Formats: sequence, structure tokens, C-alpha cells
Amino acid sequence: MTTVQIFGIKSSQAARAAERFFKERRITVQYCDLQKKAMSPGEIRRFVERFTLPGLLDTESKAYVDGGLKYMKMSDAEWLAKLENNPQLLRLPFVRAGNRISIGRDEEAWKAMISA
Repeated sequence: MTTVQIFGIKSSQAARAAERFFKERRITVQYCDLQKKAMSPGEIRRFVERFTLPGLLDTESKAYVDGGLKYMKMSDAEWLAKLENNPQLLRLPFVRAGNRISIGRDEEAWKAMISA
């Protein structure tokens, strides 16, 4: 039986959609609320290696725009620290099932995860 790990925040519509998607298909979900506990460095590195650090950012989010981050020049370490403290900057949810991962609302990737 497949177990899916979802990293998100409860106020994220996309994270709630991912949770609903898997629960409707009777897939065991482990939900990690990023506002309560940040992702481990190894876990975030896995997503960065696959999608790149800029690929993880939600450049249209209110937190990104209101923070004036479009014009800021920061190192990767500074970005990672900022993301750890403010998960609203991420394209949520991050979904992992075994070695398969996806970011954002990506139902095609989710279907591939449960069919594997």
C-alpha cells in the first residue's frame, strides 16, 4: 500500500486539494504542516535538486509580493532560511511517495504516484 507524504499549510487550497485527492482514493496520507514544523534540510534538498530553488518559490503569492522579494538578491542559504521561516513563499503542496515527488497542484503526477 502506498503512503503519501504531503508538506503544506492548512490555509493552502492546493494542499487541501492534494489531501482530498489521496484520501478519496483511500491512500494513506501523512500530512506535515509547515507552519508547525519546518522540513528537514535533507527533504528540502531533495525538492531543490529536482525543481531548483527558484522553482519552489510561489512568485505570485501574497507573501512574496508584499515582502518585496522580486527585487531582492539573496544567496541560496538566505533563501532557504527565508523559506524555512515563511512557508507561504513556497509553491505548495510538496508531495512525496517513495522516490516520486511533485510540487504545486499536479494531479497527473499524483495519479502517477499511486499507479506506480
